[in-house]
Amino acid sequence: MAAARAPASSRRCLFVLLAATLLLSACCAEGAAAPGGKGVARRRQLLRQRQVQHHLKRLNKAPVASIESPDGDIIDCVPIASQPAFDHPFLKDHTIQTRPAYHPEGLYDESKVASQKPRQQITQMWHQNGMCQENTIPIRRTKKEDVLRASSIKRYGKKMHKSTPNPSSVQPDMLNENGHQHAIAYVEGDKYYGAKATINVWQPSIQQGNEFSLSQLWILGGSFGQDLNSIEAGWQVSPDLYGDNNTRLFTYWTSDAYQATGCYNLLCSGFIQTNNQIAMGASIFPISNYGGSQYDINILVWKDPKEGNWWLQFGNDYVLGYWPSFLFSYLADSASMIEWGGEVVNTEPDGSHTSTQMGSGHFPEEGFGKSSYFKNIQVVDSTNNLKAPRGVGAYTEQSSCYDVQNGNNGDWGTYFYYGGPGKNPNCP
Repeated sequence: MAAARAPASSRRCLFVLLAATLLLSACCAEGAAAPGGKGVARRRQLLRQRQVQHHLKRLNKAPVASIESPDGDIIDCVPIASQPAFDHPFLKDHTIQTRPAYHPEGLYDESKVASQKPRQQITQMWHQNGMCQENTIPIRRTKKEDVLRASSIKRYGKKMHKSTPNPSSVQPDMLNENGHQHAIAYVEGDKYYGAKATINVWQPSIQQGNEFSLSQLWILGGSFGQDLNSIEAGWQVSPDLYGDNNTRLFTYWTSDAYQATGCYNLLCSGFIQTNNQIAMGASIFPISNYGGSQYDINILVWKDPKEGNWWLQFGNDYVLGYWPSFLFSYLADSASMIEWGGEVVNTEPDGSHTSTQMGSGHFPEEGFGKSSYFKNIQVVDSTNNLKAPRGVGAYTEQSSCYDVQNGNNGDWGTYFYYGGPGKNPNCP
């Protein structure tokens, strides 16, 4: 049976109606691109500004005092109970643990030996203009420009996925897919309850604003898939995060391989700071000079055997605070791997390897005063004792760009030199 055809007059009406609709659509599109389009863009801009202001209000807690650092930072002295950690729903009724129940055994024996040797004191730049009072903590104020530099408000203060070096990977170039490169020493195959290192401090040059260079230790649990737990601490130069090229103390944590959880410093709820003298993300000085004076910092992270929280200590005197154990799955028990070393982001500007430096920017074979080092690297065992790591391995993706060399002696214990210049004739 043939389909019935609409009368000619009806078809003409439909044609006219369709033409009018198309014309109206074209006019609307033209209007959006012209004055009306500016209105849409303006509304989007205002919405983003409101989102940024909301984020800043959440991060920047009301201070009882503020200190302007010589480097341009504002350090806010915030009541300890008002810090960002307590935005976490599981921490609403949390009782702050003001000090760890136990330190690792052997820590203070080592400190006594160290105190007999003259040491250059490393401090933070903002101390030149004041200190925060008791029962407050110093927090580096986040500025609007800091948030706007991020790829999105949601990603502000977060590392990229898969930024942890995986020495057991059968594909060494796998991590280059997102541009992260490393030169590290590591141990695995046991249960670890902390790690310590003395880290040489430098100010590596950064080629691109969205690249960084850092030197840190990693406390790791889980696999290198979607469930990696990581606690990290050290120093970094990150123009994207801080807006300058200063060397800064930092921490990081994640419980899902950098996907949704965790952040740098105090840029999300999680780490509970208890110390009123050291600010996460603040500049540290002085720094080492090539062929000249050398400076280093001590970093210790350990699991309190009584409460189960992971504590952080900076130097011999500053216990900074803790990550509550409930933040983690695998690390709620122990770590399965410890890593120490350097990391850079290589965005391959202009199609070639970045010239962003790692460590001092010089290769390990140049040695003391010229190459960057980690010394006295240790792990905390199941009896809460600090001890030298056994079976230390070394790993780097491209040794012609950044390299690592392990060693051991009486004064430095287990140590390694690491780093490099990035782009060079052997690393095009």
